[in-house]
Amino acid sequence: HTRKTVKKLSRVYRGSESTDIMRRMVKEELLKFDGTKLFPERKAYSANFELSELEEALYAEVTSYVREEMNRAEQVISDGKRKGNVGFALTLLQRRLASSPAAIYMSLQRRRKRLEQKLEEMKLIRSGVLNSEILSKYATDIPDDVEDAMDELSGEEYEEWAEDVIDQATAAQTVEELEKEIISLKGLEQSAKKVVDSGEDRKWNELRNILMDTPQMKNQDGSLRKVIIFTEHKDTLNYLVDRINQVLGNPDAVVTIHGGTKRDLRKKVQVDFRNDPTVRVLIATDAAGEGVNLQNANLMVNYDLPWNPNRIEQRFGRIHRIGQTEVCHLWNMVAKRTREGEVFQRLFDKLEIQRSALGGRVFDVLGEAFEDVSLKDLLIEAIRYGDSPEVKAKLTQVIEGALDTEHLKNILKRNALVEQHMGLEQLYAVKEEMDKAEARKLQPYFIRSFFNAAFESLKGTMSPREVGRWEIKYIPGEIRERDRVIGETRTPVARVYERVCFEKQFVRDGNKPMADLIHPGHPLMASITDIVLERFRSRLKEGAILVDPSDDSIQPRVTFMLEHTIKESTGSQRVASQRLQFVSIDESLNAVNAGWAPHIDFRPIDKLELEQIKYILEENWISQNLEDKALTFATTNLAPEHYKEVKERKEGQAEKIIKAVQERLVKEIDFWTDRYIKLKEDVSAGKQPRMQPEMAKRRIDELTARLDQRKREIESMRNVVSSTPNVIGGSLVIPAGLLAKLSGDTNFSPDAEARRRVEMVAMNAVMKLEESFGHKVIDVSAEKCGWDITARPPIKDGKLFEDRHIEVKGRAKGQTTITVTANEIIYALNQKDKFILAIVIVDGDNFEGPYYVKNPFNREPDFAEESRNLSLTSLLKRSLEPIDTIRKY
Repeated sequence: HTRKTVKKLSRVYRGSESTDIMRRMVKEELLKFDGTKLFPERKAYSANFELSELEEALYAEVTSYVREEMNRAEQVISDGKRKGNVGFALTLLQRRLASSPAAIYMSLQRRRKRLEQKLEEMKLIRSGVLNSEILSKYATDIPDDVEDAMDELSGEEYEEWAEDVIDQATAAQTVEELEKEIISLKGLEQSAKKVVDSGEDRKWNELRNILMDTPQMKNQDGSLRKVIIFTEHKDTLNYLVDRINQVLGNPDAVVTIHGGTKRDLRKKVQVDFRNDPTVRVLIATDAAGEGVNLQNANLMVNYDLPWNPNRIEQRFGRIHRIGQTEVCHLWNMVAKRTREGEVFQRLFDKLEIQRSALGGRVFDVLGEAFEDVSLKDLLIEAIRYGDSPEVKAKLTQVIEGALDTEHLKNILKRNALVEQHMGLEQLYAVKEEMDKAEARKLQPYFIRSFFNAAFESLKGTMSPREVGRWEIKYIPGEIRERDRVIGETRTPVARVYERVCFEKQFVRDGNKPMADLIHPGHPLMASITDIVLERFRSRLKEGAILVDPSDDSIQPRVTFMLEHTIKESTGSQRVASQRLQFVSIDESLNAVNAGWAPHIDFRPIDKLELEQIKYILEENWISQNLEDKALTFATTNLAPEHYKEVKERKEGQAEKIIKAVQERLVKEIDFWTDRYIKLKEDVSAGKQPRMQPEMAKRRIDELTARLDQRKREIESMRNVVSSTPNVIGGSLVIPAGLLAKLSGDTNFSPDAEARRRVEMVAMNAVMKLEESFGHKVIDVSAEKCGWDITARPPIKDGKLFEDRHIEVKGRAKGQTTITVTANEIIYALNQKDKFILAIVIVDGDNFEGPYYVKNPFNREPDFAEESRNLSLTSLLKRSLEPIDTIRKY
């Protein structure tokens, strides 16, 4: 199928009534929950240069050759497929002329050699030595419409296929015509060699000036910032590598990605470009324009301009991505006084006008702006007839129309057809899950502490740089090799990391290098964790005796840590979700969910305390098969909840995907079925259509097979299987209340019922107060999510306001301290301004408060700190009137 066909189908698809399918939104209009823009600004510049006399002469000669051969192909070739091949080959030749002296010289040389080989074959066929089937040596695995090849094929496929077409497709019909063309090619090859030998390359000079003299390209110390350079041809890519290496004086400063770059190496190049301070420049063909995240850079140069505006948009998207915080800059290199250059200059001039008028949004719909006209066709027309004033006027008119303000506004409006993409109930549900996940995450301090200790134990070295940022100059081979053991799809571990950090606010620091955020899923962290678990996992099974300082009860319990995995049911059974679960069992052999990470609140027991509780180790309940009981509870209660959550999410995703795939592919099949019928009618009527009916029929079969395959893949996606939970560790947990009782602490009160009543009075007091503010109040204390009450402000003027997460602390009158656990501190720090500590002083049936404290903790817990005692008097001094904590709506 062709790109135009896809666009027609996409317009139908966008106009469907299905409102629960994701639709493309303009980047500049996307906002975060707090209302700030998700993407930074992006700017594009035209980098104009003039050809030298030698270059201008070569340009005129090759353009004349291309124009004449195109006209000849139009006149003498009746086979539509072959005519398309020839036209496409000549178009590629013209584009390599605009790319670099090296590219056009190598292309002319290869074409001349291939045509000489073809000439010998034709002579042998004429003499009867060879069968005429030798002429079928054209590229065969090509799209139905050759002119749309660059749109339909991937960057890798396109590069490989284009080399075959450009070297052998010719309009020559006879030996004599082919001999004449070869003579022309020899002359062009000599002219190109003169330019190469002269060393004069104005386009390269302009690029060098951009790299060396443009302020945006420089770090504060004057060094070159990370920059991506896109070219269309591997010859030019290799040429630029040599040129830039000479300027920078460092062969390690430049890395490349092209169609022939293997997947593993491509990943490594990306990692090195992101993290290695010596790597400054990535030169790439459009093979790097597909699914590659290069947001650590914000600078890009289009050394060669793609003849498809979608490619411009796609390239820009490599750096203009979620997470990018800096303004993105793009330089488009345009040769003056060339026919293509004139078209591109008109395009970019108009683009800049519309960028200002539409707030930058034009970049995101640039491809759609040309959906009814072909930029490629305009460029070919300019090459063939660019001397004509009428043609020049027409080209200007077409570009003006494609980038007309009203036309662009209509496209933007069309892309936002659905007024409400997600209901408020769904939005709140997503936001609530995000809040819970945010609250539960480990404080960066814990991740950093583990990383430092583990990395050092594995002989790694890390040195501090800016505040909150470190440099890693050496990573042991054991760690670098571990990513291969973990799995081939994982991003490889880099040799060095110019900057790493553990907190998001330190990822970027002015113009300094972007830091890699170390988190549990980072390849370096994953490799280190895997090695540590391999070495020490058995220690978890040995168990431990720990103290819960926040538990005033006198009942000891055993807490087990279990691992539960859910996998996809087919293929390699990829892990869909993996979760740690905790189960506690008390003296009565009752099992309960122990929460998300209870062990963080515990501390090791000391020797004196161990002597006091030794009798527990001899009790009958402790010798029961508690591990089996924990496993049974997890299998019956925790695993099904986890499975249900993942299953529902997977099924929801599958339903949306299958609906979209079904609608798109069925419409495509219908389109090609109609076309097949029409082509058959044309052939029956004696016409010679450009495409034969068999090609359309083959397309129908391919699409039908693809639909069936996609249905099977999506069906397997919804089918997940739950494995049996696996006990990986356990500990005997001694409550602080029991230790207090055993040590004869006179302040100890075992009245659990009294404590529960105080907590209930406090919860009711806070909930009634929040309801009086007009908030929707939700008791989440049983969910162990990190706070007790969610208070949801009302929607006003269509605006969604942040939930209030309230942790309630009830204290009996006369108490002087509040004990908070490490987990509670982590939850509060993670939530920042959303978190409120509510204190209620209870005296019988009466109470004082609630007193609200915002940002109650100013530092993260120490690695060994399991709880913290806070002065109740000091907290009350910092408290605010509850009404003053409400955001002014």
